[in-house]
Amino acid sequence: MPETLSTATRAEIAVAACSDLFRGQHDILASPAGIIPTLGARLAALTHAPSLMLSDGESTIYGDVPALGGVSEFSAGYLPYRELFELIAAGKRHVVMGGAQIDREGNHNFSAIGDHFQPHRQLLGSRAAATNTINHATSYWIARQSTRSFVRDVDFVTGVGANRAKAAGPGAARFHHVHRVVTNLGVYDFSGPGGTMALLSLHPGVPLDEVLDATGFELHVPETIPATRLPDEQELRLIREVLDPAHRREQEVSP
Repeated sequence: MPETLSTATRAEIAVAACSDLFRGQHDILASPAGIIPTLGARLAALTHAPSLMLSDGESTIYGDVPALGGVSEFSAGYLPYRELFELIAAGKRHVVMGGAQIDREGNHNFSAIGDHFQPHRQLLGSRAAATNTINHATSYWIARQSTRSFVRDVDFVTGVGANRAKAAGPGAARFHHVHRVVTNLGVYDFSGPGGTMALLSLHPGVPLDEVLDATGFELHVPETIPATRLPDEQELRLIREVLDPAHRREQEVSP
């Protein structure tokens, strides 16, 4: 029997939501971090965004769309680090970053939890997060939404939110674009009052109360809340048979 929409798992719904982050985008570099966003970017390249550029994250532009953990059959070009920074500066990139914390303004933290000089936990570090957010489209993937990840105030700002970009002036605000946040519970954007976070859709089967209980700030909730779309049968086949036959997606988001 063929797979049907009703069999889509929460992980597969999240993959489709991450694929939709790139809808309508062409001839830019997709830079996803994490299993679900990586599958989402590759699904987009195989369906609605065929001119999306994918890379191995080091120095090679893929000439095809390999499976997760697989090897590209051929290269479409060389991407040294200096050229990556040129893409960033030109806005020709959409990064999907992970993170330990995000607030309602879109400020993001994956540097440290607690006081920055004596943190409770040291994380990845700032890296290029601030540069990303003021130069090109940036989205976020949070695998486990909770009041520890959706916080009133981040402990340290790595990715710049709308309030800080505006306060920093035109140099930071001109191209600032935090696009969306995808989690294991739903999809969010920044269409709320004053550019704050708003609930865009609930993943099927997730009650609103669960989202509110997992959010540590005032979230804008529209009167009508759509369900996150289900992947269609072509997308399910690509996810299951082509991109992730080892089912690694289910390790990041439980069924």
